[in-house]
Amino acid sequence: MSAVALVPDRLFDGDAIHEGRAVVIEDGRITAAPAAADLPAAIPREPLAGLLAPGFVDVQVNGGGGVLLNDDPSPEALAAIAAAHRRFGTTGLLPTLITDTRAAMARALDSARAAIAAGAPGVLGVHIEGPFLNPLRKGVHDPALMRAPDAEDVALLTAGGAGVVVVTLAPERVGRDAIAALAGAGVRVAAGHTEATAAELAAARAAGLSGYTHLFNAMPPFLGRVPGPVGAALSERDTFCGLIVDLHHVAEESLKAAILAKGRDRIMLVTDAMSTVGSDMDEFRLQGRRILRGGGRLTTADSVLAGSDLDMASAVRNTRRALGVPLEDALAMASRTPAAWLGLDGEIGRVAAGFRADLVLLDDDLNAAATWISGAREDA
Repeated sequence: MSAVALVPDRLFDGDAIHEGRAVVIEDGRITAAPAAADLPAAIPREPLAGLLAPGFVDVQVNGGGGVLLNDDPSPEALAAIAAAHRRFGTTGLLPTLITDTRAAMARALDSARAAIAAGAPGVLGVHIEGPFLNPLRKGVHDPALMRAPDAEDVALLTAGGAGVVVVTLAPERVGRDAIAALAGAGVRVAAGHTEATAAELAAARAAGLSGYTHLFNAMPPFLGRVPGPVGAALSERDTFCGLIVDLHHVAEESLKAAILAKGRDRIMLVTDAMSTVGSDMDEFRLQGRRILRGGGRLTTADSVLAGSDLDMASAVRNTRRALGVPLEDALAMASRTPAAWLGLDGEIGRVAAGFRADLVLLDDDLNAAATWISGAREDA
């Protein structure tokens, strides 16, 4: 494939916003990001109106485009979810299976292998959120399916070939040996739906836990003498935290506090999106329960939040406008930081020579106008 140079009005390279820069793409990779004035005359130019940035990376996506992974843990479902979220700037994601049976987990992992082998654009792996959770912090998950992992579960989750695998678990229900076995095999282990104490979380970190799933949600509150998961997460230097910035799951002040405490290099914007994103659905069923869509929220009939109706472009807008976070930081938290947690920070999340050409073009209102995955463009 011949080289082409994208020449946007502005470029966010993963660190800062620049003007007068170009991005040269060849064979699906970025080969250079020079000053536009320095481009060789022989390279065709494609002017772009707007801000070009690394494509968004979402580590927690239950569904999209009318598809829910728990309903259909198939390769086609993974591809459909990724296609729905691509319209909102997400060029890499982890389809997420919430608490379910071991058979459903196996199907989701096998489907991730098949989707990746088939080159499904945007599918990076799979996120298994449960069933190793604390029923006292169940959220919308089915507590009847929650349990501690055994050797067969660990073998299933560490078999390889499924891309990046994330497992969300409650450390107090799992134990250090299982966490060490998962992390030792390259699985990203995150605490979530948990009442773990600071001491239990310290032991889990020592065993390999490296993240927190949707910080604040499905966790006890942070108290001065009982820090719990929230206090532990905010006090740690190296762990990564997902935040759902839909302005419904977490109060603005708490979101600001987390970002100030952890910084843009450790906070990841996530959607926790359900099947409604990219669809006109008013409701759907989640493991037999009716979920209603309204006012930007998804809830059960008794008003329990059930995932989100959020896309990543909206998460970036909310972070910038409602929280007052600098645009560069909001963009980094939607791309570079999650890529780093997934161990893909040498592959995606930046605009630099050698990186895959996974990009998003944003208009002045921070809506996604176009995306590129491995250099292939698709208009939103």
